[in-house]
Amino acid sequence: MERWMIIAIFFLLVVGVYVYMEYRRRQNRKRLLEKIRASWGEVPEREYTLDEFGKISHYFRKSMDESFSIDDITWNDLEMDDVFMCMNHTYSSLGEEYLYKMLRKPVFDEKVLAEREKLISYFQNPQNREKREKIQVDYAGIGRTNRIAMADYLYNFVGLETDGNAKHYIQILVLLASFVGIFFYPQLFVLIFIFAMGWSIKTYYDDKKLVENYFSCIQYLLLMTKFGADIAKLEIEELKPYAEVIAQVCRKLKPMNKKAFWINASGSGSMVDLFMDYFRLVFHVDLIAFNSLVKYAKEYLHDIENLIDQLGIVESCIAVASFRESMSYYAVPKLLHGKGAHFHADNLYHPMIEEPVANSIHEDRSVLVTGSNASGKSTFLKTVALNAVLAQTVNTVLAESYEANYYRVFSSMALRDDLQGQESYYIVEIKSLKRILDSINEEAPILCFVDEVLRGTNTVERISASSHILQNLSSRNVMCFAATHDIELTHMLEQIYSNYHFSEEIMDDDILFNYVLYKGRATTRNAIKLLGIMGYSEEIISQAEQTAARFLKEGTWTL
Repeated sequence: MERWMIIAIFFLLVVGVYVYMEYRRRQNRKRLLEKIRASWGEVPEREYTLDEFGKISHYFRKSMDESFSIDDITWNDLEMDDVFMCMNHTYSSLGEEYLYKMLRKPVFDEKVLAEREKLISYFQNPQNREKREKIQVDYAGIGRTNRIAMADYLYNFVGLETDGNAKHYIQILVLLASFVGIFFYPQLFVLIFIFAMGWSIKTYYDDKKLVENYFSCIQYLLLMTKFGADIAKLEIEELKPYAEVIAQVCRKLKPMNKKAFWINASGSGSMVDLFMDYFRLVFHVDLIAFNSLVKYAKEYLHDIENLIDQLGIVESCIAVASFRESMSYYAVPKLLHGKGAHFHADNLYHPMIEEPVANSIHEDRSVLVTGSNASGKSTFLKTVALNAVLAQTVNTVLAESYEANYYRVFSSMALRDDLQGQESYYIVEIKSLKRILDSINEEAPILCFVDEVLRGTNTVERISASSHILQNLSSRNVMCFAATHDIELTHMLEQIYSNYHFSEEIMDDDILFNYVLYKGRATTRNAIKLLGIMGYSEEIISQAEQTAARFLKEGTWTL
């Protein structure tokens, strides 16, 4: 009777633990689902550490090829890190690292953008909310890697050089032979067995110490293949092109699951895990399986990358759908394959400005923008450039309408002295401009943005050199948007650049900006008046005004 009671109690304990674990799992899923629903269509509130944000770019950098990508200067000029964070509604490293890569790799193929649009529109449709939320929960199950980027996990793992399994097989053979020998010559083989066991344990710990960090990589790859198989089974027409590739890759990678059985990456602490730990310690099955997996991953690296891309793009499109919902309005761009300049957009705005002033522009040649400081020139250039990037990456523009060529986008805007390279601002600036000039060819046209051309040098040489640089940036398959304080340039270049300006009004010792783009060159000069608003003495202001008036009349500077 007591024996049956013990069995019954044990059975009840097992059932109780299972029920409790299942309850916890469902509660966690419920909380996650509530979080997903609350954050949909909202700007993400996630905060990033420097290390955490730094690793997100690794997959893009390690998978770079010769095709065009947004370079670091342009990315930083446009503050694309902030735009990425505003868009990052992902729950896995797969999704966020691919989203970053997507934003840095403009597309020049309308079919690719059309496929992305199908996915984005599907996830954006309220009728598909339940399926979309289920997919988001599953991505959260894959989760984010902690200290190491997913890309680092993968490429460091594949790049390992292993010694092979020969020594492990020899140790197992010696250990088994000595154990059998105990039954025939116990006095001799007991010592050999003890020696073999000690040798095996020492070798195990020495070798495992070198590769243990990569066990998490294997666990992440297994989660990818498991989730990939689930995605492939979803009967969603819009997912079909991706699901077919995912299913094919998962079939190729299926043998990895069997090999990975011997590797304990979970560390759950159960009795089974405890037994398996001793089994691994003696027979090195996890190290043998690990070496086989490294070899297997090397062989199928392209397929693993393909799986990452296919799974990554699905969650990225979910993020873009949520981003669209968080914006005041948006449009799907109309992109053309053509030469030269073409940029038509109505009511463009910037996503990172709380109350943006939208501006429209319809141009088929380059644009020169004038106006005083803080009037909106730089923000306008960034708005146009950012939307050009979003158009060819996430098929979304923050505008009422948008029509432009497929462009390679470059900028030279927020530059600074290179203290480490011991280069002045002017040297940094002319190098930045030269990289744009060197990129001009007869392939896809260039859309470039230059803020205050050659501001790092004197007036005479600045106007002379910048006029010819801008002349070159407005020909040969290039459309340039440039901002300048030099009104002289608006006259020198008016045959090839359209003039626009921003204006302001000074009222009651205050300056008012409306941030509206107007046609034509700026006709007002308010820099000296601003000195008065900021509290400078009347003497300085009047003398400055007299000196400026004398220069405009006589063409010479005198105090």
